[in-house]
Amino acid sequence: MTLRNAYGQLGVRAELPAVDLAVQHKDGGGTRYGSLAPSWTGSSRNGHCVLVLPDAERFVDATVEQFDEAREIGMGPMVSKVALSIGGNSSLMEPGAQVVLQRGEPLLTYTVAGPESLTSIVGHREEAAHTDEHRRTGVNVTSFALVALRGEGVRERAMQAPHPRLRALLRAVGDAPYEADEAGDVRFCLPDQSDRERWLRLDEIPLPPSVPAAWHRS
Repeated sequence: MTLRNAYGQLGVRAELPAVDLAVQHKDGGGTRYGSLAPSWTGSSRNGHCVLVLPDAERFVDATVEQFDEAREIGMGPMVSKVALSIGGNSSLMEPGAQVVLQRGEPLLTYTVAGPESLTSIVGHREEAAHTDEHRRTGVNVTSFALVALRGEGVRERAMQAPHPRLRALLRAVGDAPYEADEAGDVRFCLPDQSDRERWLRLDEIPLPPSVPAAWHRS
């Protein structure tokens, strides 16, 4: 949820399907994680989710290393380019859709659960109680990402990305100093709409009207 908000701040559409994950080894053994019917035990969620970026045709499993087989390989989060779009819609949001990826020796097969499974996650009271926290943390994650992307030798490539909001934010932030305030929010020292220098959060930075809004889907 936090990462979906972070992508959204850059104008990148990110969907969040609930999945079942099967890890299979060459010897035929394996383990199944997640569920096609995720549930809750008190405040603990029983299930697994990934992110699908339909416009960028990317599949992201940010927490794959919570599973022993993936953690032992030490390759970090799973980010893979796959054919996701059919007629402008993400086929991977359809129940039963699968993505099969190699991760070192094991083969990882992700199966998408139905929309009611996702609703049981994002609509749960425990998740709803953290909605503001996910958004705030996502804004901070994006702020640090922009600091990295404006670095020498990186900014030029970042400005070629097909995301108008990302490019606009990079132009707006420029080389402005940044720091975390007492609440832990990252702020940039920039002119506000009255042209007065202030310490602004990323979602407070004024952008031209033509710039797409941050992507969000409740």
